[in-house]
Amino acid sequence: MKPTAAEQTEKPAHFIRKIIADDVAAGHTTVRTRFPPEPNGYLHIGHAKSICLNFSMAQEFGGACNLRFDDTNPEKEEDEFIQAIQQDVRWLGFEWDGAPRYASGYFDQLHEWAVHLIKHGKAYVCHLSAEETRAYRGTLTEPGRDSPYRNRSVEENLALFEQMRRGELPEGTCVLRAKIDMAAPNINMRDPTMYRIRHAHHHQTGDKWKIYPTYDFAHGQSDAIEGITHSLCTLEFEDHRPLYEWYLSNLPVPSMPRQYEFARLNLNYTVVSKRKLKQLVSEKHVSGWDDPRMPTLSGLRRRGYTPASIRAFCDLVGVTRSEGVVDVGMLEFAIRDDLDKQAPRAMCVLAPLKVTITNFDASVLEHFTAQLHPQKPEMGTRELPFTRELYIDRNDFRETAEKDFKRLVLGQEVRLRNAYVIRANEVVRGADGQIVELKCTYDPDTRGKNPSDGRKVKGVIHWVSAAHCLDVEVRLYDRLFTVEFPEEDKSKTFLDFINPQSLTILKGCKAEPSLARATPDTRYQFEREGYFCADSVESQPGQLVFNRTIGLRDSFGK
Repeated sequence: MKPTAAEQTEKPAHFIRKIIADDVAAGHTTVRTRFPPEPNGYLHIGHAKSICLNFSMAQEFGGACNLRFDDTNPEKEEDEFIQAIQQDVRWLGFEWDGAPRYASGYFDQLHEWAVHLIKHGKAYVCHLSAEETRAYRGTLTEPGRDSPYRNRSVEENLALFEQMRRGELPEGTCVLRAKIDMAAPNINMRDPTMYRIRHAHHHQTGDKWKIYPTYDFAHGQSDAIEGITHSLCTLEFEDHRPLYEWYLSNLPVPSMPRQYEFARLNLNYTVVSKRKLKQLVSEKHVSGWDDPRMPTLSGLRRRGYTPASIRAFCDLVGVTRSEGVVDVGMLEFAIRDDLDKQAPRAMCVLAPLKVTITNFDASVLEHFTAQLHPQKPEMGTRELPFTRELYIDRNDFRETAEKDFKRLVLGQEVRLRNAYVIRANEVVRGADGQIVELKCTYDPDTRGKNPSDGRKVKGVIHWVSAAHCLDVEVRLYDRLFTVEFPEEDKSKTFLDFINPQSLTILKGCKAEPSLARATPDTRYQFEREGYFCADSVESQPGQLVFNRTIGLRDSFGK
């Protein structure tokens, strides 16, 4: 599903759009961007901003966007993540140019370029340990010191690098470093690591390589090989840009991409660190990467978020160079706004309380016709069976009137949505004293109209026929964390702030019969309750599970 025509014409101004527009005006006829995820986890809402930016800029300027997997760290990468990432990008409505690319597809060329730098005296094999390397690197206020191995001959470095490549040296023995400037103010320029020894099987190259390039060495050169014109990165890569440019300037690359940085997306009540998301999964705080409480795109999809709502949210956030935290309420607004316009309506009673209409003939079955959407008659209608025995929500009844309670009260009246006005006359209690049934009467003159004798009926509640309803399971999801910034308190871990009410499972809910047609990922507004989605994993015909996407209004913490 591609962005709609309205989405394509509404182009919020931002500095990257201006940069690309100016480049095109200056004679750059081809724009090529890329989205380069590392396949070591599922994509999250933060990635959505980068996906939308890279793909939309390519679309807008008649160019193309590559999908390239940064698979330079074989121990953490899995094919499962590669497949999930492709699914997420397509779900958002985008398609990459050609086949997916892999940084590992360039390993031969990157190795040749590493040799090139060694031969030109711009790279060397260093045997300092990791701890020694940190000590030699210096600090933000003090320059680093040259490694004792920095001035090895070209011949010695070539021989050692070949030993590394053949797997003749143990992991951790040495690394290949660029020879730049140990006194550079930018620590990234203090002889950074280019290659490290890893005797690890790679999901794409198998056991061919015993050395793997770092992201910094693979990044710019991969962009150059692919002819990327605008390499769009988040701000944490700003300090890496001089290194990006140094490699390109010192290697015989086929093109010269330019890197531009924008602020990453940070949400409150959320963590988006892949390491922490993986911890939530591995320690079973959630059911998996696609748990509807997770900020992953697969979790949001399973919860009922739409691609259009995610794209709209990214447009609302905008593209700037100013770091900040976005209120998760903006994301919730985007999905409410989208589902309000398109979700068909249905009635589902989450906490069933039996109602018997004592003056309604038990042998009679009536039907009411209700619109699927009040503002969209073209969406059609559904039939609501009405019988002597019904279910209403337990929260819609009180024995005594309370201030501002505009639902059913003993001795008073309420309208059943799309049906009749009823009066509660008597409560029936079980052995434990709890109310198990209401005895009510209905006014047959109120079908489709208000009472004729001037009685004012203020409230409207939802209901289902006891004889025709479906038994469904409903899962109420809320924010995963109880505090705005779960990583801020350094005396605790983010796990200490997991919301114990983030998932409530309700079994035996009663839904109107039209929901029998629900298929996985079908979204509805359950009238007066919120927006719900048929679970894509556990819903089956006759055993429907609905996930609450979002309430009708923000009630968190209230």
